[in-house]
Amino acid sequence: MPFRIRLRPVALAIAIALGLVAGGAEAACYADYKAKREPPLQLHYGVIELPDNACGPAGAERAERLVRQRLRAGGWQLLQVMGVFGPEGLDSRRASAGEYYLRF
Repeated sequence: MPFRIRLRPVALAIAIALGLVAGGAEAACYADYKAKREPPLQLHYGVIELPDNACGPAGAERAERLVRQRLRAGGWQLLQVMGVFGPEGLDSRRASAGEYYLRF
């Protein structure tokens, strides 16, 4: 039985490393942006959800690339990524984004 008791922490560590056990380490990541489409000229401000690896300073280029790709698929051209933030910034941006809140 002692072998079995020591094996559980190792199995849990492996499961966490493989992402099989959800933990508090994962945080939602979002970006707000400005985009355009023409003709005729249309502008919008929106909020988009991104994968965790696009969060933080190291993921800034990846975040911009992902936003650009998703908008292009919807017929829009990215003008600017305003910022990348966590779930704490969603409520303050919901009204401004309107129909483009988490649309893409």
